[in-house]
Amino acid sequence: MKSLSVLLVFLAIFFISSCSTSNKIAALKPEPDNADPLVYENTPSFINLPISVKLKDVENQTNALLNGLIYEDNNIEDDNIEMKIWKLAPITIENDKESAGGKIKTILPLKAVVKYRIGTKTMGVDLYNTKEFNLNGLVTLVSDVGLTNWKLNTKTELKSLDWNESPTMVVFGKNVPVTYLINPAVKLFRSKIESKIDAAIEKSMDFKPNVLAALEKICTPFQMSETYESWLRIVPVEIYSTNAKLKNDTFLMEMGMKCMMETLIGGKPESKFDASKIVLKPVTKIPNQITANVAAVSTYAEASKIMTKNFAGQEFSSGSKKVKVQNVGIWHKNDKMVIALDLLGTVNGTIYLTGFPQYNEQTKEVYFDKLDYALDTKNKLMRTANWLAQGLVLRKIQESCRYSIVPNLEEGKQNMAAYLKNYSPMSGVFVNGKMEDIQFQKIQLTNKAVIAFIKVNGTVNVSVDGLK
Repeated sequence: MKSLSVLLVFLAIFFISSCSTSNKIAALKPEPDNADPLVYENTPSFINLPISVKLKDVENQTNALLNGLIYEDNNIEDDNIEMKIWKLAPITIENDKESAGGKIKTILPLKAVVKYRIGTKTMGVDLYNTKEFNLNGLVTLVSDVGLTNWKLNTKTELKSLDWNESPTMVVFGKNVPVTYLINPAVKLFRSKIESKIDAAIEKSMDFKPNVLAALEKICTPFQMSETYESWLRIVPVEIYSTNAKLKNDTFLMEMGMKCMMETLIGGKPESKFDASKIVLKPVTKIPNQITANVAAVSTYAEASKIMTKNFAGQEFSSGSKKVKVQNVGIWHKNDKMVIALDLLGTVNGTIYLTGFPQYNEQTKEVYFDKLDYALDTKNKLMRTANWLAQGLVLRKIQESCRYSIVPNLEEGKQNMAAYLKNYSPMSGVFVNGKMEDIQFQKIQLTNKAVIAFIKVNGTVNVSVDGLK
């Protein structure tokens, strides 16, 4: 009987000891807010888009569009002249250095077949003599250049017409020069040739499809870090453009893009490029220095993974009582962050902390101010694991509930630098630039993510060289 009493006492001590060394906690979970969508305030950024187009490109496009028969008049009854004009050889387009103001000179080799009618009609009898002339020569045109509604437009005037041979006709057995007859006919098709050249250049130099194709590539989300699965996404709002200027053998246009820049964490995000919503606005000057305001979006799921790594291998203790954090969950509730810690050790289960995310500019760390146990968690700990509820252990846990973004900033700069070093999303399009230090602005919480707003000063140029 005595031995049975001793056994019962031993079992009681063992039971009590077991309870004290491994308590099970089941605190109520503060459910996340799910009412609000992922909406945050972002500040527009500005990117330079200087476009250079060589005159050779304009020449090639114009020749491709202007071929064969370019003027035809088959009615001889109205003015006694019937005429057809063909482009005889490739058109040449060059800088007209003789004129001021950056004009272009177009030289059009042409072939003309002219029928000229001499005579009269008397008492219903035709007394006409019709002669046909085959001519070839060079037409020289000069054009003013402008930019209207995405298109390079010209205002062309015929400057001269030089025949390779003087037109002649046989009159009474003699070759008689008839340039004085042919040249007035030029006035009839002069405006036609001018308008043909203008229309061809305007059609060949419609920048909208090319610029929008380049922008679509630039606005395709670009992976900056494979490790952190970070993506840069650019969402254009407006396009600004100065007038086109001719410098040596190249057209230069300064374009600028007002856009939103976002850094997203996780899988590849969708592009938000919508060509139909982009408007071209004329301006007189585009600034060189730009400010990029980037919204760095970290979803709670991704932030939880990073925080779990911070707790790996750490042990929190008070005397002989110890716990390890196996997993971390983060979400938003009532303008606070909820941090769920899955514990294993003297206490098993999940505890919940709440606090306000802050940023330390000196250490470049995100930390949680006023971090404390959620009310139900605190009540449960006071009853089952008072040592864990004490401020000393909480402070140790709080020290691990911070995240340095220095590696992210440095890696972000390096990855952004790769994007700014002759990055070519498509043929003929190159992204270049430089940036200064990244400046942290503020943190904003949504129902799905932590948004860190940062500002980057520098230059970003997207050059489109040789539109094809």
